[in-house]
Amino acid sequence: MDILNSTARFSDRVADYVKYRPDYPTALVDHLVVHCGLKPDHGVVDMGSGTGLLSQSFLQHGNRVYGVEPNAPMRAAAEDGLRAYGNFESVASQAEATPFEASSMDWIVAGQAFHWFDQRAAKLEFARILKPGGWVALVWNSRLMSDPFHQAYERFLWAYAPDYGLVKQRRPSAAALAEFFAPAAMAMAEFDHHQMFDFEGLRGRLLSCSYAPKEDTANYGVMMEQLRSLFDHHSHQNQLIFPYTTHLYCAQLTA
Repeated sequence: MDILNSTARFSDRVADYVKYRPDYPTALVDHLVVHCGLKPDHGVVDMGSGTGLLSQSFLQHGNRVYGVEPNAPMRAAAEDGLRAYGNFESVASQAEATPFEASSMDWIVAGQAFHWFDQRAAKLEFARILKPGGWVALVWNSRLMSDPFHQAYERFLWAYAPDYGLVKQRRPSAAALAEFFAPAAMAMAEFDHHQMFDFEGLRGRLLSCSYAPKEDTANYGVMMEQLRSLFDHHSHQNQLIFPYTTHLYCAQLTA
């Protein structure tokens, strides 16, 4: 599979993604309520919604959420995991061309997904479907690189995941995002977040990533030995804190 195929890249990693990828801190939605006027009756489109991790944050706030996801296995996982919410609608589409009517949505959000979009086409589509004054919020959970474990884990990824650099370079800088939003003014915020893992959880977190080698690759066994060594060195009582900074970039998009 092409590692940069934005539709198919996670098809064989859905189970690990559901179990081991982080959700989003409650402070994220609280911030959007206070600073951006998010209301429960606002319609929210989650572009590249995957298994529904970001969608759930808005569903819990009371929003009607439309999860736009082109990958069928990921979309099915979201439909299964969010079936308890009557205000969730799954949409088989891509961020650059959706079935929504013009000026019909209050919010567009994307979690861990925007870097896979065609940005020029996506901006046109976002502007088309947003109501006047509508908001776009782009969110990433980023590993906390000041943490000693993550410094060692970063070296581990460069050594054992050959495609890591290809994916890493797709993540846009704050300056690039500001350019995407221009002429609208971009606002930023950061929030602390974390997961707790035993070794099996850390293994699953690694394998949920599109760049991680699978079991049939030549260096898989050595990679897992090194991952075990990392865990043993940095864990405490068989638990490892996996810290993040959650980055929010948002603006009231104009055409």
